[in-house]
Amino acid sequence: MADTALYISSAEVLSICQSMSDDLEGLLHPDTGFAPRLRQICHHQLVDYEENGDGKWTQEELDLLRLERDTWGLLQAVIPARKTEGPRMPTARELLAENPYTPTLTLAQAIMHASPLLSELVAVREWLQDSAPPPHHPEATTGYWKFTKHSVMQSMRLGNAGGGTRDGLVKEMDPDAVNRGDGRMLAADDTKYEKGLAQALYSYVRAGRLGEAIDLCRKAHQPWRAASIRGSLLFRWRAITNEQYEDDSMEEDLGDAWEGNRRRHLWKTACTRSAINPNLSEHDRILYAALVPTPQTSSVLKTACRTWEDHLWAQISVVCEEKQSTEMLRIGGSFWEGGLAAVNRGVRLLSPDVEEAESDEWEKEVIGSLDILKTVAVQEGPGAQHPLHFSQLQIILNRIGPLMENFAAGVQDGTYAQASLEYTTMCRFFAHLCLFLQMIDIPVPPLATQVILESYLQVLEAAGQRDLIAMYAGALGDNAVERYALFLVSLELSADITERRLALTRAREHGLDMDRVAIVTAERTIEKAFELLPPLKGRLPSTIAMQTLPSDEEMFLLRSIEWTIFTNVTYDTALEQTNVILRYFLGSGRVQVAQKLLVMLPLELASISEPEERATEYMHYRQFFIIWDTLDRVVECQALETPQMNRNTRAAWLEDYQSLVDQAHDQISKLLTSDWLVSDVEDGRGDRRRRDLIRIRQIYVPELIIRLHFLLFSSRVQFPQNLKRAMELSNVVADSRYKLYDDFVNEDGRRLGDYLGAVRQAVLGGLEGGGSDPFRVLS
Repeated sequence: MADTALYISSAEVLSICQSMSDDLEGLLHPDTGFAPRLRQICHHQLVDYEENGDGKWTQEELDLLRLERDTWGLLQAVIPARKTEGPRMPTARELLAENPYTPTLTLAQAIMHASPLLSELVAVREWLQDSAPPPHHPEATTGYWKFTKHSVMQSMRLGNAGGGTRDGLVKEMDPDAVNRGDGRMLAADDTKYEKGLAQALYSYVRAGRLGEAIDLCRKAHQPWRAASIRGSLLFRWRAITNEQYEDDSMEEDLGDAWEGNRRRHLWKTACTRSAINPNLSEHDRILYAALVPTPQTSSVLKTACRTWEDHLWAQISVVCEEKQSTEMLRIGGSFWEGGLAAVNRGVRLLSPDVEEAESDEWEKEVIGSLDILKTVAVQEGPGAQHPLHFSQLQIILNRIGPLMENFAAGVQDGTYAQASLEYTTMCRFFAHLCLFLQMIDIPVPPLATQVILESYLQVLEAAGQRDLIAMYAGALGDNAVERYALFLVSLELSADITERRLALTRAREHGLDMDRVAIVTAERTIEKAFELLPPLKGRLPSTIAMQTLPSDEEMFLLRSIEWTIFTNVTYDTALEQTNVILRYFLGSGRVQVAQKLLVMLPLELASISEPEERATEYMHYRQFFIIWDTLDRVVECQALETPQMNRNTRAAWLEDYQSLVDQAHDQISKLLTSDWLVSDVEDGRGDRRRRDLIRIRQIYVPELIIRLHFLLFSSRVQFPQNLKRAMELSNVVADSRYKLYDDFVNEDGRRLGDYLGAVRQAVLGGLEGGGSDPFRVLS
């Protein structure tokens, strides 16, 4: 199924209609409104299948698309009337009180306008007729009962004066010939044609195309059928009503002419008797029942109902016809319904309370009769329990709020399989329904709306429609930023920094606060990363053993900083999150990964001075990485020494080497004699941040001391004074002012043992020049 086209086209409609959210008339326009546009999208997909069907579409897909199309048509049929209020129309009682000769069509319209529910049901019936399957045409005929006529004429030529035939065919050719109870019938071909004609006429009536049904009767040489169908038209006579003409030419064309059935009550009685007459053929009875849908004929009419839509149409047709008849009878005073006697009796007057009570009772009966359709059995097409059929019924009953809550509950409890086609279609439909109702200010359940929009966002994510996420996330209101941020988090490592920047920019295009989205995305990314990564606890890591390539989880945490470094507005947050990430990597012994983060950061972060605690922590990290880089350069410089060096080369190398060693000594000494990261390391109390900072000091302060010691000790040959500096370093470590010995405290005291061993080696190194005083180098 062309889901991609549906997603994109639906989003385009949403974008267009959101731009005209203040134009209620435009949103409800019958051709260019929100619902008609979405209906047209589905219709174009169905037309495309019919024209280019390649067998890839299943019947389930076609049914879903057709039902989605028809449901948008239903919404267009009922929502405008619910949202807008038309001008007040005179009631049928008022019309008859003024003019008892008011035509029945005018009265029927007044009755309809007086009842919002009846008006909606009439609109629904028209929708059902418009969405009905196209009527099928019977085979063409060249005459009236031509095969029977040929047999009768042949019998007469053979001398049968009565016109009867030996094979039981009718003796007369009038329309009632087969209904006289004498057992005679038409020729087989004519019987087949009559059945096909009646079925075709029913399909025209079902589709509300009475004019075409009348034309078909005339083409079939059966004008009496045309008269029977035309009898269903209500009587209309403009000359004796106050109806407003669309233009003067229409008034001139009509003149004093009338149209419709002046004796419709009598016609209705005759049709009802025909529909329940067991002597008539089944297809004729169904046709009459369709023309006069009443409680008496409903059982006959329902025998022709094969789809759920057929049952709905039959039930609503019965309700509308019965309401019209009972109201006219209850009001009274109409010449065309009761003659002069009714005029003389006048209009019946009811108190407003009685009239309201009767209206309420009728509405309850109507709702009850429609509720039955939830379980009606069908012979063709999707059943009553299909989600879109259930939705259509709830829309008709004006239960859209409970409908949304029901679907949202189904999404949450797993009623819908998320991988199913039905789920994606329903999510798309309900998401756009929520947004449509919000645009026209019809209240929707907020929690259900959140669930529905969230489910559709998941559908879009699964379908790879990343470009559309921001638009729909923006509709989540207070949760919009959070939801779009979660989508950006879900990109994980699949999107490079350019794609991330583009995705973030879309947030602003759809009304979201891009900076807030960036901050929340970074926060949720860090939270998710910490769920995946091992916590900072246990033995202190070895900085040498931990220098491997970063894992996907570490890269996920590392790249979380990208969200807050796109604009300088979020640099303050970037600084805070940088400290959090560096604390984790340094606390894990992952110095190289931490260095990658430092490379990604904008230089402007170093100039941020507030809040002081955050700025100072970041400054201390930069101080550490400068030292780490210097130590790496010392190692690289050491590696350059070779026996083949000439005097000048060696002199230059010694100069560089001594400069780097001095630089390392000065930098590390400065760090050791300041409160780097945290003071009072022996006090392990405090929040998580303080505990992490203590852990970092206990990893890297001993590491820097030991590395500096070995650096000085190993360079004593080239620079004898460095042995003295190595010995003096131990005094700094032991100095109570700096409390560096507290940083050597760990589970097994291993690092302190390492350092004491190194100091012992330096003391012994003081004897290398001869003598018995190992501390001679200090003097």
